[in-house]
Amino acid sequence: MRPTGAAAAAFVPLAVAVSNRAVPLPAHWRARRFAVRSVASPPASKPAASPSKTGKWQWTFEDKPINIYYEEHEHETAENVKNILMIPTISDVSTVEEWRVVAKDIVARKGELGYRATIVDWPGLGYSDRPSLNYNADVMENFLVQLINSPNSPVANTDGELVVVGGGHAATIAVRAAGKGLIRPSGVAAVAPTWAGPLPIVFGRGSDMETRYGLLRGTLRAPAIGWMMYNVLVSNEKSIQSQYKSHVYANPENVTPDIVESRYELTKRKGARFVPAAFLTGLLDPVQSREEFLQLFAKLDGDLPVLVVSTLNAPKRSKAEMEALRGAKGVTKFVEVPGALLPQEEYPSSVAEELYNFLTGSFSPTR
Repeated sequence: MRPTGAAAAAFVPLAVAVSNRAVPLPAHWRARRFAVRSVASPPASKPAASPSKTGKWQWTFEDKPINIYYEEHEHETAENVKNILMIPTISDVSTVEEWRVVAKDIVARKGELGYRATIVDWPGLGYSDRPSLNYNADVMENFLVQLINSPNSPVANTDGELVVVGGGHAATIAVRAAGKGLIRPSGVAAVAPTWAGPLPIVFGRGSDMETRYGLLRGTLRAPAIGWMMYNVLVSNEKSIQSQYKSHVYANPENVTPDIVESRYELTKRKGARFVPAAFLTGLLDPVQSREEFLQLFAKLDGDLPVLVVSTLNAPKRSKAEMEALRGAKGVTKFVEVPGALLPQEEYPSSVAEELYNFLTGSFSPTR
């Protein structure tokens, strides 16, 4: 099964070095290579728009202050304003840039209701701090909950009128938090939602495999050998380009050298390997099965409007998970747009149009 998330290109070597010894991989690992997805930035023909404001918000986790990068996009003349929180797809090259063109498109539109979009980088990703935390889905959920509920956060004082828009795993984590009642958005838009990390979806979750995932994760987190392994598995321009062209974008011509270089630079930031180590090995998966995936959305049925944006050219297995949400309980509207795993970057106009229609249809003052 091909991976259903967004992560950097990787090829597992014949053995994983841990604590100065080689841990053999199973025979079927040695016999095959597997591709792990990586997100990409907007094509050169669609340059990312500059934000109206940028800043850092301090998230405290386990008594550690962590600076979180965010930016705001708004139209100064708008009166009745609806607030939107946009959260990037989780991967090693995750960044706020993924949503910039979409944000600018929506806030520039004139109508009965204006919009303010705040885009926030996840901890350990983008331009946020990248501390050595034990990242998992609960840690990421905790971050999102604190971000939305803290009185000093970039999206504070929205009076319960915040619409959360996310891609990939980020969308599913947001839906999970809403279903638990930890956040209370007025609406959710899930763009190309995913739930399974690359290795578990390819090789399963048996106890023997979980042990090997743990060894790989430990190696990636190690001080010296971790960077060496990360450079082989993730931080590699040729591999990133290959994966972008194969299934992250629908049109390989949209993957330019500038895109690959800018995403590659993100993999060189201090602490860049910690979140990928967790994502690659399934620790950031918010659920363990399609049934649980569907149940997350079902919990929101009747409580708030939920949009699911699928893509026409998603990889087969990723597409199957998205298609499972068509007509599913809790899904108010299901649409398809061009693209594969990152339609908000590759086809921002199409995504912005669907989001705008959803917003106006759900929250128009005259509705």
